[in-house]
Amino acid sequence: MDGLNVSVVSEFVLLGLSGSWETKVFLTLTFSLLYLGIILGNLFIVFLVIADSHLHSPMYFLLANLSLIDVGLSCTTVPRMVTDLLKEHKVISFQSCMAQVCFIHIMGGTEMLLLVAMAFGRYAAICKPLHYLTMMSPPKCILFVVLSWVTGVIHVMSQFSLIINLPFCGPNTIDSFYCDFPRVIQLACSDAAKFEFFGTANSGFMSMVTFFLLFLSYVFILVTVWKRSSGDLSKALGTLLAHITVVVLFFTPCIFIYMWPFPTSSIDKYMFRVDFAITPALNPVIYTLRNKDVQIAAERLRKMASL
Repeated sequence: MDGLNVSVVSEFVLLGLSGSWETKVFLTLTFSLLYLGIILGNLFIVFLVIADSHLHSPMYFLLANLSLIDVGLSCTTVPRMVTDLLKEHKVISFQSCMAQVCFIHIMGGTEMLLLVAMAFGRYAAICKPLHYLTMMSPPKCILFVVLSWVTGVIHVMSQFSLIINLPFCGPNTIDSFYCDFPRVIQLACSDAAKFEFFGTANSGFMSMVTFFLLFLSYVFILVTVWKRSSGDLSKALGTLLAHITVVVLFFTPCIFIYMWPFPTSSIDKYMFRVDFAITPALNPVIYTLRNKDVQIAAERLRKMASL
């Protein structure tokens, strides 16, 4: 096996989600409906932001990009998860597995940085209102989005450059419904301990840093509102609670899985259903559909369509 650089494994077998036939049918229907909601809800937000000039602002520009990323992240995993639920033999080719790994981490890394940019925008609007237009000017918003994508690509390529050179010649069973770095690296026919550690530390460090930045931004916002409202935090907490909930739901699986290399349980496949299906479905509701500006824009669009 020394010097072997070419994979002889042509496909991986995914164990998927376990359960009775009734449970699998229920999950199939549930995730199919969630996927439909993700596609329709997020694409509606993108269309609305583009079509309504009243929503041509930094906040909605970033939200439209977040919706596109959520659609991409879900399309990478949910359709296969749904179709595989009712299959006995779940197989994914080596090339498709590697592509799925790349897209998951590109989209996930990009979304993390985009959430930080959105939190910075909220911080600027609440804590530095006089400087908001300068801090969140259109060129800077575009720069935020570009940097998010560049960071996502660098993040995935730094790990993919390791995994692509590993030999795969032995077991090819993955105890999950999707491909990911920790699971795939464990199947390599070489001592992959250092690659496992680097890959998980990379994702774990990125998750922890971005989560800390988001947490810090919420603290600054709450402190600023508390000082300006003579201690009344209820309104600010009500506004931010939904955002904080989505952030916690998104980052908890990432931190839990990637802060510990060498996964020995299958808990990750259950936790990441939140990131792939539930959080993308919640984002349109949490960030935009509950927003008065978006509701007004949707009503204007409805009236135009009825003319």
